[in-house]
Amino acid sequence: MPKRTFVYGATILLGANLFNRLLGFAYQYLIMTHIGGEAYGLFNMVFPIYMLALVFTTAGIPLAIAKMVAEEVSLGRPHQARAIFHLAFWLLTISGAVVSSALYFLTPYLAHKIFPDPRVLTLFQICTPAIFIVSVSSVFRGYFQGLQNMIPTAVSQICEQIVRVIVGYTIAFRLLGNGVEWAAAGLAAGMLAGEAVGLLVIVLHYQKARLLPGESSASSYSTPYILRQLWHLASPVTVGRLFATGLSALDAMLIPQRLCAAGYSAREATTLFGQLGGSAFTLLTFPSVFTFALATSLVPSISEAAAKRQFHIVRARSVEAIRLTIIIGIPCLLILFYFSRPLTAFFKSSEISPTLRILALGGIFSYIQQTTTGILQGLGKVHLPVLHSIIAALLRIPILIYLTGLPQWGLRGTAWAYVIGFIIMATLNLLAISRNSGMALDLQRFLLQPFSGGIGMLLIFHILDPILSGHVIGYLCEFTGGFTVYALILFFNGGISFSDLRRLPWIGKYIKV
Repeated sequence: MPKRTFVYGATILLGANLFNRLLGFAYQYLIMTHIGGEAYGLFNMVFPIYMLALVFTTAGIPLAIAKMVAEEVSLGRPHQARAIFHLAFWLLTISGAVVSSALYFLTPYLAHKIFPDPRVLTLFQICTPAIFIVSVSSVFRGYFQGLQNMIPTAVSQICEQIVRVIVGYTIAFRLLGNGVEWAAAGLAAGMLAGEAVGLLVIVLHYQKARLLPGESSASSYSTPYILRQLWHLASPVTVGRLFATGLSALDAMLIPQRLCAAGYSAREATTLFGQLGGSAFTLLTFPSVFTFALATSLVPSISEAAAKRQFHIVRARSVEAIRLTIIIGIPCLLILFYFSRPLTAFFKSSEISPTLRILALGGIFSYIQQTTTGILQGLGKVHLPVLHSIIAALLRIPILIYLTGLPQWGLRGTAWAYVIGFIIMATLNLLAISRNSGMALDLQRFLLQPFSGGIGMLLIFHILDPILSGHVIGYLCEFTGGFTVYALILFFNGGISFSDLRRLPWIGKYIKV
């Protein structure tokens, strides 16, 4: 298998995630303008519980597979990597079948006891089969991630998103006349169809993949040994994801309740909560298509270097990943901040423009937290992001409860609570990486160079906006001008070099400077 760098893998996933996110933008626009924020709010109430069940099912095993496979392949033991995959496959197939079946029959009880709105019953029943499908597909994705081959995952994600958008919107639109809850059920059906197609695609890739040298050899690892290793790596991740998913479920209950306390009706609170997720967070998380790809590629890449005791490579890759995260994140967040009103108006949610501006102020810490979590997981310090997320949540939740319930704050108070959580976790992650790898926090590369480019970008917006604002083409010209000036400043101050561009797949070989 050809050697792949983590930048190569990240770029492959970036392309797929960017395409998916653009499709997701179109999907969100169609939902918010033709289906409505209330239907999306109902879907968002169910989604955290669905994710919670998925965490119980997969138990952090896909990440453990990626790390273990990367280490075995780097040490010349591909047959051991295949044995790890086979055992994990049967483990998650069984757990996925058990959990999804149990939840399907428990749904009527859960819908009345847990969810604040009983209309979610049908759509949650539609979601439960997806738990089994995602459990199985996650094993294949973890395996290919460990091989640092991101193409199967990228292709399956693209096919999954295309099907989800087409099926979800079509069914939701047709069922809207039967009630908002049926439209929300249509969104759930689209998710189920997309996950099924994604699994089919990645299984076909696995069947076509050529065997690694030595894969026909018998594994010397016993089943109990593999299970112990999987559990050792997966258990902290499981705790962290359970905690994060539990927090999402808690937010799905708390935010509408606190908005009601602030003076909104139950229907208004559900709609605002849907707009928060369907508009503000959709826009905020758009740049995370890069940080997610980077974090996914970092786990096997850093695991490989750490297994060989090449800590200078660990430090270099960590610095590069954080630098790239900041370079990509800053211009995106400046656009969200400066153009918050037209962007939220695009989703028919202009009233939450101030909420988006607050989220944009702390968004860079959200992206850094995702990248640094991948670095710590690659180093084997999988428990540290869990601990840091707990600390951040203990401070965030009381602030969210207090500020969201104040009439003068509402969703803006929710946004400030999230920003505080982002800052705390990102800072703790950075300090932990520095402590465990010896990585220096390079203020010039992390702050001065990208922020100087950001200042130039803001100046371009200030000059062009009075002339070009008001229509889509004008805004695109402003974005293009801002990005161009930002990139030129980074080239002049050393933030970006031609060596960076030469490392990109496909286009890098054409850059000869």
